[in-house]
Amino acid sequence: MNELDQLYQQVILDHSKRRIGSPLVEATAGHLHGESHQHNPICGDQIRVRVELNDEDHFESMSWEGDGCSISMASASVLSEMLPELTKDEFLDKLEIFREMMRSKGNFEPDEEVLEDAAAFVGVSKFPARVKCAMLAWVAAEAAMLGANK
Repeated sequence: MNELDQLYQQVILDHSKRRIGSPLVEATAGHLHGESHQHNPICGDQIRVRVELNDEDHFESMSWEGDGCSISMASASVLSEMLPELTKDEFLDKLEIFREMMRSKGNFEPDEEVLEDAAAFVGVSKFPARVKCAMLAWVAAEAAMLGANK
């Protein structure tokens, strides 16, 4: 394992322990908010994500609760850390890049300026059974955003 792989592995382990954005918190009155529950039947991972947006289409926060492997829990933590202050469009752009990385089977050079700590999941893309684990929170956040209302 090279030094970059070790660093990325450490980022995932750290986030799986810290769980930024967890536990799930109640939505703030007057904010747009949405919630989504996603389940990965292959491994049993599940997550409930709640996002809040202000009236200018900027994310205010993401909170979540879940149970699953270190990859799925770390991915939720990473997303919770990066999501606040993004616009919907910025999130959708990052989501598309993350999806592309997850589909790459390890043949992707992540831009850490764009993906921040989410770049650490590039190694996960080599393991098709684990890709859904990494994507779970991102899919939940997208669904929550699309279903947001007051």
